[in-house]
Amino acid sequence: MSLAAAMTLGLRPGIFYRGAKLCCINLLLTYQGGCAGNCAYCGLQRQRQGDFNQKSFIRVEWPTFPLDEIIARSADRTAAIDRICISMVTHGRAVDDTLAVAESLKPLEKFVSVLMAPTVIDKEAIGGLKDAGVEIGSVAIDAATEELFAKFRGQGVKGPHKWERYWQCLGEAVEVFGRGKAGCHLIVGLGENEAEMAGTIQRVVDLGANVHLFSFYPEEGSALAGRSPCDAGQFRRMQLASYLIQQGFTSADRISFDGSGRVTDFGVAGEEVAIVIESGIPFMTSGCPGKDKLVACTRPFGDGPPGDIRSYPFTPNMEDIAKIRLEMGDI
Repeated sequence: MSLAAAMTLGLRPGIFYRGAKLCCINLLLTYQGGCAGNCAYCGLQRQRQGDFNQKSFIRVEWPTFPLDEIIARSADRTAAIDRICISMVTHGRAVDDTLAVAESLKPLEKFVSVLMAPTVIDKEAIGGLKDAGVEIGSVAIDAATEELFAKFRGQGVKGPHKWERYWQCLGEAVEVFGRGKAGCHLIVGLGENEAEMAGTIQRVVDLGANVHLFSFYPEEGSALAGRSPCDAGQFRRMQLASYLIQQGFTSADRISFDGSGRVTDFGVAGEEVAIVIESGIPFMTSGCPGKDKLVACTRPFGDGPPGDIRSYPFTPNMEDIAKIRLEMGDI
């Protein structure tokens, strides 16, 4: 499980910066043979040195615990937990094991999400997840363009993943779980421009899925370890664009871009954009909701350290909003 989840369950010591809360226990399947994927930005990539269960992921430790202990701890802290998310890896046993874990979680009576591995799962198995009590199915397409996907996840790194299969799987998730009950992870800053990312966000929304944005931050030991983090301004503009598109305030074809693909106008009246920015909501972590409909999967500081917060795990205060405005630059 993530270090943040282990802290939430009292399995690891620590406190969260500025009192952040995590209401979703993030679980990751782990195998001695690791993941068959070789994604260039991932800490779990096949070619990274070290044993699979000793590799960091999203720059932190993911300690392993027996499932029975995780369930028992979650039952003891039921008031603090709204959701449990099971993340598959690309492994031959992952589908059956994910089904088994989902079945084991039923007595907790919590919302359950699964981050699916499209390369090893099919539509029938996705239906099996729903039958096992899974409420939301998500797909980490990550890259905004087919070219970048191939470069960092497919043939460019001798990986098994296919762009077409990932989009097909996301469509299957929408069909099985329903519109608004599927999610798509996208990473800003892998080399796309803002026009390309906005178009991909629109494609996800048109499909009936929700967008969960991440800001690229290099993982030590990965193939992209030497790459610079995503520009803060680029991420802020894409967070705002994603929120406005998902809320129906604008669409990718109404957003204006300059010659380099940078946003110049969101296609929404300036005073309305100002109100949205002041709310701080677009800049909070985007993820699966909890019982109060707000985000349960806050992933505290998952795509940027506390000194450089990208996805706020709490509502940004006035100082945060001022910083966000500076990062966004002139629009």
